[in-house]
Amino acid sequence: MAAEGGGKEMNEIKTQFTTREGVYKLLTHSEYSRPNRVPFNSQGSNPVKVSFVNVNDQSGNGDRICFNVGRELYFYIYKGVRKAADLSKPIDKRIYKGTQPTCHDFNPLTATAESVSLLVGFSAGQVQLIDPIKKETSKLFNEERLIDKSRVTCVRWVPGSESLFLVAHSSGSLYLYNVEHTCGTTPPHYQLLKQGDGYAVHTCKSKSARNPLLRWTVGEGALNEFAFSPDGKFLACASQDGFLRVFGFDAAELHGTMKSYFGGLLCVCWSPDGRYIVAGGEDDLVTVWSFSDCRVIARGHGHKSWVSVVAFDHCTTSVEDSDPPAEFSGSDEEFHEQIHFGGGRDRANSSQSHLSKRNSTDGRPVSVTYRFGSVGQDTQLCLWDLTEDILFPHLPLSRTRTHTNVMSATSPPATGAATTNTTTTTTAAAATTTTTTATTATTPTTNPPGTNGNNTVSSSSGNSGAPANSLPAPLPRSNSLPHSSGPAGGSTTPNCHTSSSKGSSIIDSTFIATGVSKFATLSLHDTRKERHEKDHKRNHSMGHISSKSSDKLNQLSSAARTAKADAAKTLGTLLCPRMEEVPLLEPLVCKKIAHERLTVLIFLEDCLVTACQEGFICTWARPGKVGLLSSQNPANSPSGTVV
Repeated sequence: MAAEGGGKEMNEIKTQFTTREGVYKLLTHSEYSRPNRVPFNSQGSNPVKVSFVNVNDQSGNGDRICFNVGRELYFYIYKGVRKAADLSKPIDKRIYKGTQPTCHDFNPLTATAESVSLLVGFSAGQVQLIDPIKKETSKLFNEERLIDKSRVTCVRWVPGSESLFLVAHSSGSLYLYNVEHTCGTTPPHYQLLKQGDGYAVHTCKSKSARNPLLRWTVGEGALNEFAFSPDGKFLACASQDGFLRVFGFDAAELHGTMKSYFGGLLCVCWSPDGRYIVAGGEDDLVTVWSFSDCRVIARGHGHKSWVSVVAFDHCTTSVEDSDPPAEFSGSDEEFHEQIHFGGGRDRANSSQSHLSKRNSTDGRPVSVTYRFGSVGQDTQLCLWDLTEDILFPHLPLSRTRTHTNVMSATSPPATGAATTNTTTTTTAAAATTTTTTATTATTPTTNPPGTNGNNTVSSSSGNSGAPANSLPAPLPRSNSLPHSSGPAGGSTTPNCHTSSSKGSSIIDSTFIATGVSKFATLSLHDTRKERHEKDHKRNHSMGHISSKSSDKLNQLSSAARTAKADAAKTLGTLLCPRMEEVPLLEPLVCKKIAHERLTVLIFLEDCLVTACQEGFICTWARPGKVGLLSSQNPANSPSGTVV
């Protein structure tokens, strides 16, 4: 492994990194790509994406992997850390003409060793349902592009359903489909069902059942990614207008919103217990948002360019004793009805429900740590720990601070002096006021990270693992900035929306367009006019301008000024706190692991998987999970089985 420091080592591709659990190692024999292993010329192509499914094979090797590279789609047996990848024998390979696959998703409920249901979204707007084991093409949705002509950005099966799936487009629309229904031969006609701040839901007017069942229009500009909560009840949407919007899915109720520091949001994910949402985007930050409090509780700065993927590590996330007694949300009872619509939808249980079910008697968590990761266009992988001193700042701390973050370089603080800041944090939920002391390096935060070449956040160089005699539990405060009393009143935040009707569902209700109740607005009406005119300097490109019609070109400058003015109205509010108002996390690990921008980060039980735009899917073995593959010579043939 290359040594830490300046010079040439900083640009070297890392093949291992260390955390408190141990050493993660890149398995060169477990690299998946096109069979010829030639780096893909990624100019102008859609991001490489990866999907996994387990078919419960009796042989114990039931994992299957699907990935797209350019116009090609591959389906392999995934052998992970156990055996070397054999790229000469894909189960299925497809090459498309005139359009490119952009995203895909397996249905875990219907997957068997003989059949899997794979949805594939395309750059021209179509969605294909295929079975790569039977090598069948079951159906093609939006074939004539009558529903939406824009690129598919995200496709997901609705949790717990064998027939319902959700499709997001770069137009900003979200469509609910049923695999049993046709799309019709004419453009759909819609009727308004419900609307609120920054979104509207329409139902398709038709005498017979047809797709789409519903159309959501969310925000301004593209809807870049959405994610269902672990229990399937809520939907988090990351949009190009910079807003995170969280909805109750069945009732189409807006639960809460968050605004990026600047630029669009590109990715979003839920913690395994559904308590927290992490989003990343064009502000080079990862932002942690509390579901119950509807507010930003932390930001992480480690990337030097846009953050393309965020994901929680459910294996490292742990609650060692207990959680504070808190419900999953304040509106669970609204969704107590079991919805059976289209193909009989059942609720999905949280895969890590033990995190949300374990309550304590005194309300104090002993030790809670959430691990999540992020990858970006800067080719770097970052790992982050979200610990109880960030989650519950009003609780007194009683453990030693240790620095375990691993940074590639050390930058001096902007003012050279470290000061001790004593802040008073008031929490409305606990109705108590406690004083916490945090030692931080004073750093000016007038400029957001990533806007210029001068990073204002100082990183401390430390060991790549915790000392043997230190506490084994969660990591330090991660250079948290002082808490402000501004956003501390969590439970009374006005941008947390609650539903006025109990048990209502847009899926099985009679579709009535009139009498839709309006939601509390706060300042969202000011920011809806943003039109995603991005403030990020890298985004003022000719491609961005040429995509607009000629009559809008002369409006660019005025629209950009309007967008900046509107963004300034949300900065400093609960929608978008200032940098000094919330804790600032430093990454535990920040490593350059690829030559091209990273597009995939998936945490599996014994490894984590990353992929770059060159079309290489890499497997990183968790500590102690390397097996025999690490002893193999990387120069050997990659095919074959390691005994």
